[in-house]
Amino acid sequence: MLDRKQTYLQIAFNDDLSDVERILPNIPKSERILIEAGTPFIKREGFKGIMRIKQLWGGDVVADLKTADGALEEVQLASLAGASAATVLGSTSTETINIFIGACKELNLISMIDMIGVGEPLKVLLRLKQPPDVVVIHKGRDEETTRGKVIQYKHINKILSKYNVLISAAGGIGLNEAASAIFNGANIVIVNIVTEEDPWTGIESDADIATVATQFLKMID
Repeated sequence: MLDRKQTYLQIAFNDDLSDVERILPNIPKSERILIEAGTPFIKREGFKGIMRIKQLWGGDVVADLKTADGALEEVQLASLAGASAATVLGSTSTETINIFIGACKELNLISMIDMIGVGEPLKVLLRLKQPPDVVVIHKGRDEETTRGKVIQYKHINKILSKYNVLISAAGGIGLNEAASAIFNGANIVIVNIVTEEDPWTGIESDADIATVATQFLKMID
């Protein structure tokens, strides 16, 4: 499980398996790095893609399922694939989130609620039987293309005043934004692997991934 006194870098793969197999072996091994099987990646490669990431990485792997329904089966599949964490949408039903968190606890997975599109994350948490391990404050990739859209760090203190959870920040994160996320109370920063043509911020797929990952770890330390 994650240490609340530690900071983490979560590197997200959203393309295909060839991208993972080319880049992932160059990421330095660290207990502070989590590798994410992003939602587009899972839709392309399925749970076998998660299994391959686990084989290549060995450390913590996040299955960004963004579960909206059928929580029990999706958590079970993520666990069988070797994931150590999974995500559920904060905008879905309270029943689904409760089942998701319960299943994660039973199977020893880290439960993450992705608050993408949620106006008041705390209201979602207050309805639950038990809190998740991680709350993700998320500005979506599509939102990155809208000028002035920012990650809503204002919610972090509200959440931490009620719950002893970790906070993850996602959406358009580069080195400077990573430092800002930690300053504002996040424990985890999520950075996407992107191409030169992508309109999103992240780590370029052709970059020296070992050097850039080390820079991020130093920036958030």
